[in-house]
Order: sequence, then structure tokens, then C-alpha cells
Amino acid sequence: MRLENQNIQIISAPSILGLQPTGVEELADSLLGSGLAERLGTKNKVIALETLNHKYNYQRDKATNVLNPDGIRDFSLTLAEVVRETVFKKQFPFVLGGDCSVIIGTMAGIKARQENGLIFMDAHADFYQPDKSPTGEVADMDLAIVTGRGPELLTNINNLRPYVTDENVIHIGQRDWYETRQYGSQDIRETSIKCFSLAEIEREGMDATAEEVLKWVKKSKVEKFWIHYDTDVLSDEINPAVDYRLPGGLQFEQVELLLKQLLGSDTIVGISVAIFNPQLDAGRRISKNITESLVRAFS
Repeated sequence: MRLENQNIQIISAPSILGLQPTGVEELADSLLGSGLAERLGTKNKVIALETLNHKYNYQRDKATNVLNPDGIRDFSLTLAEVVRETVFKKQFPFVLGGDCSVIIGTMAGIKARQENGLIFMDAHADFYQPDKSPTGEVADMDLAIVTGRGPELLTNINNLRPYVTDENVIHIGQRDWYETRQYGSQDIRETSIKCFSLAEIEREGMDATAEEVLKWVKKSKVEKFWIHYDTDVLSDEINPAVDYRLPGGLQFEQVELLLKQLLGSDTIVGISVAIFNPQLDAGRRISKNITESLVRAFS
């Protein structure tokens, strides 16, 4: 059965504990201010989660070697419960970050209901281990964490490690090969994660890529997938409003084509959007464009 937009439950989760307090915490308000809820046609009141952003600490935790692990765990527990309840009500959770660490709470939340897959759209692999991360920010290791790699405090919330298994993960749009080699990140290509890099998408085209992604989804052993959409997967020319910029990237039309096909496949349980920084968006032009693109993808 196709997703009914009235059944979408928007969850504002603007945590920046996994990145920096430089503006990403305004993502939810910016997209909602651009009319996202109204234009999607959802009838449900937005759920706004209280953040722990005021507890941000710039020093790495000595036990885990990452920034703000306790705060991220506490926020993830809250987000996980809200996502779990939303899915239990047979609603479609639409999580607005914040940074990419929100994927920890979302995946823990749906794992509490059943085994799921993850479609991870991101310019970065987000697969660092703490000792290799140049920043200690959980937003550059969140995919590693949700697949069970990293400090127990974050990988095993509610004894659910891993929140998703490698063979049920599809990574789309990576273009940070140079940085991952430079800093010694784990390589997602050496795992069972299915990868469609930006170079591969440019070579094969998004139509063929979307078809291949759907094939992987349909042959998976799990029934449902979560979509994580880091907006830095978009071309730097159309979305420079991110904290870690990289040249190249996908066009809105390419992202919309993929999202539209996935959302029409009855396999998607929810979606999260992260990393867009409104403070780098003079005139709110990019916010409006992202909002319009999401609305087209859900139409």
C-alpha cells in the first residue's frame, strides 16, 4: 500500500551533540518554516524533542574518545522511544535533525519493533572508529555505530546491537575517498554493505542506480528500510550550506527520482534528514529548495 502523506509524523530532533553547535540545530525550524509540514499534507502535529545541546562539550570523552557520548546516548534513548511509538501507531516517522547522530536513535527505535534495513545517502562514509576520527564527532562515525562498530555506550542501546546488519545497508553517494584514506578510516567496501559511490552513479546514471537499489531492497531478508538523507549528498553547487563541504554531488532531480521510487515501493518505514546548516543559507533559498524537493519526492 502506498504511503499516505496524512500519516506522516514529523519529529523535530535538532541535536548537534554529534557535530558542532554552528547552525545545524536550526535545520528543523528552517524546513518547517519553509512550509514542509503543510506542503506534505500531514495532519499530525509536529513532535518537538527537547535537546541536550546546552551540554555540548568540546573535549573528547576519555573512555570512548568521542565528543558528548553520554548526551548522545540520552538523546538517542528519547528519540528511539518516540520513533518506536510512531511506528507502533502505523505512522510514518519523518525525523528532522540535527546532525547525523540522530540515526542512532532512529535505528534503535525501529529495531525495537523488528529487523530493518538502512538506505544511507551521504557524501561521506561516516565509518570512522574513534581513534581514527580527526574530530571525535559522532557524525563522522554514525554508520559504523549503527552497524555495531564503536563504543558500547552508543552501539548497544537497550541491548540491540547491531541496530542494522551490514548486509541490510545500502550506502549511496560517497565522495570522500581521499579523506578516508588520509585519516585511516575503515573502508565500507571491505564489508557486506552495498555501495553506490558518486562515481558509479555518474557512470551508470541515476535511473539504472535506482533500479539496482530497488533490486537490492526487494531481495533483502528484511521487509522494511529506513532512509537516512544527509543533505551533503547533494552537489556542493546547490547545497553549500553544510559544515564539511566536498566538490561534486547529486542533483535534486536525482535524489527525488530515487526517493520517489523507494517511497512508492511499500518498503520504507521512515526517513531522517540531517546536516543542512541554515546559518550558511543567506536568504533561505537552499532551505526552500530542499523543502520543495522533499515535497516533490513525496508527491
